[in-house]
Amino acid sequence: MQKKYLRRIADKALEKALAATGAVLIEGPKWCGKTRTAMQKAKSLLSMQDPDEYSNNIRMAETKPSLLLDGDVPRLLDEWQTAPVLWDAVRYMVDKRGKKGQFILTGSAVPVDNATLHTGTGRISRLRMRTMSLFESRDSNGQVSLKELFDGNEDVGCKSELSIEELAYVLARGGWPASVGESEDAALTSVAAYVEAVVNYDVSRVDGVEKNPRRVLALLKSYARNVSTMAANSTIAADMSADDGTIAPKTTATYLNALERIHVVEDLPAWNPSMRSKTALRTSAKRHFSDPSIALSVLSASSKTLLKDFNTFGLLFESLCVRDLRVYSQSLGGEVFHYRDKSGLEADAVVHLKDGRWCAVEVKMGNREIEEAAAHLLKLRAVVNTEKMQEPSFLMVLSAGQYAYRRPDGVFVVPIGCLKD
Repeated sequence: MQKKYLRRIADKALEKALAATGAVLIEGPKWCGKTRTAMQKAKSLLSMQDPDEYSNNIRMAETKPSLLLDGDVPRLLDEWQTAPVLWDAVRYMVDKRGKKGQFILTGSAVPVDNATLHTGTGRISRLRMRTMSLFESRDSNGQVSLKELFDGNEDVGCKSELSIEELAYVLARGGWPASVGESEDAALTSVAAYVEAVVNYDVSRVDGVEKNPRRVLALLKSYARNVSTMAANSTIAADMSADDGTIAPKTTATYLNALERIHVVEDLPAWNPSMRSKTALRTSAKRHFSDPSIALSVLSASSKTLLKDFNTFGLLFESLCVRDLRVYSQSLGGEVFHYRDKSGLEADAVVHLKDGRWCAVEVKMGNREIEEAAAHLLKLRAVVNTEKMQEPSFLMVLSAGQYAYRRPDGVFVVPIGCLKD
């Protein structure tokens, strides 16, 4: 029996996109819920993964792809990249019909020939989906809204119901819709199956280049050990070599590119604001998986492991917070970055909206770290050149604690178990 559908933040974004363009492309990791979300709006379905119809659909795509587009609209083309010719067929049909909301395309990988690089401007809009945030999985009570903070709301007094043990569990479980409500053992088994598919099949399928599964696994393990850091490719390659002999950085880059294309990793780019002084900024991205549970799985870890290793717990907690901030900020038209300069001043996340508003966020698990985090945020605010860009809308410490409040210095302290979009 199929589980009850839990509302996704992407639902409203999909509705808006269908009203604005002829087709919508939903991209994201396999098993993150793209098809189920699309089915909430779709009136007909073409599944390119249906084993009973696969051969026939492929032949039809090669001969007359327009026949595959017949059906009530919006028509969902699930895993369309299996037959990249469908991209041009959709573009043509959107132009021919001249109507909005005709097609929804879902895909967990960028196609081999980069078909989507061909212009779809004005015809096909893009929607990025990620695994479920804690608010979507009903693990956050959602009493503090990111949007309302940007709009100037200062009333954040509330309490998170997530204990540290429960936080370790949701991190190990991940934001995979099928795992929500399941036991940790069942969830860990599901993530392990996901990793196995990535290692043995998906990472080679995406570009048609066969890759050594042992090296792919070594790369994933190195990524897990370097999550939430700015480790260079050369560092990753050297770390991999400990597991699998000498590996060239170029090989590492090729493997990483494949993992990015199937949305297994999603690094956090550096923020480049206008500064009052000529401070040198670090431009390296921070390493993150699309879901922090992947890191636990490749390290053969569990929630019990995290509770015995708070250093690793802290790094993965930061990664979880980054994922949730990405989900929440997307609904506001925002992007998430990180900041670090040569002096060591940093912010784990910076949410920057299209209208120029921004906020800086530090992620801390323990209450003892909040004072230092707040000081960093206030210092960052002081060095930003507000003659060229806006003052921050707010500064926030995202915590693993229970209580949300506004400090006397104006910095908000918000448990991740209270946050929503």
